[in-house]
Amino acid sequence: MATKAKTKRTSKDEIISLYMEYVLEHESVPKSIYKFCKSNGIEEAEFYQYFGSLEGLQKNIWEQFYTNTENLIQKNKEYGQFSNRDKMLTFFYSFFELLTLNRSYVLFTLKEDKSPLKNLAQLKGLRKHIKEFAKDLIEDGNSEKSLKLTKHNPQLFSEGAWLQFLFVLRFWMNDESAGFEKTDMAIEKSINTIFDVFDNTPLENIVDFGKFLYKETFA
Repeated sequence: MATKAKTKRTSKDEIISLYMEYVLEHESVPKSIYKFCKSNGIEEAEFYQYFGSLEGLQKNIWEQFYTNTENLIQKNKEYGQFSNRDKMLTFFYSFFELLTLNRSYVLFTLKEDKSPLKNLAQLKGLRKHIKEFAKDLIEDGNSEKSLKLTKHNPQLFSEGAWLQFLFVLRFWMNDESAGFEKTDMAIEKSINTIFDVFDNTPLENIVDFGKFLYKETFA
């Protein structure tokens, strides 16, 4: 039987939006790509143009959160003149403001499985972006230092930034303060702490600090 050809292709952003709406309305993830596409009038071929699996879509949502945050902060004409510390603060503030706009979805998807580690698997792409962001900040700062001893280890700092992000993420998930003002305070204190630690603390203490953050995040 002949069917009317579709004239409008479903975009990547539309599929993401439909997926997030599906999860919130059904309070569960789709059982299959077929069922998700059928319930939203999408051709499976359109889905596969952008994502290879539902897990890939979940990961891409977090990467899109990062991209949207980066685009937002780059619109600030004064951002380029900020110190590395203020750039990191700006990123964290902006990122968690975006998460707050999508809080219902974020809370569901990070609590879907009983295993926290399985829920965090979807952050793999985001982890790479945040580590690169932090690494670029440190390399930029190192370029202005002539003495090797005063330079920071970009790889170590980027790992610290990622653990710091997980720490704040967990704090935000449990924050019940009005306007999530306690999360803003946690961001300010944690970012200032990690910069102070890297400026004034021996390498072995930094490693211990990272282990502490990991324990606090996943305990």
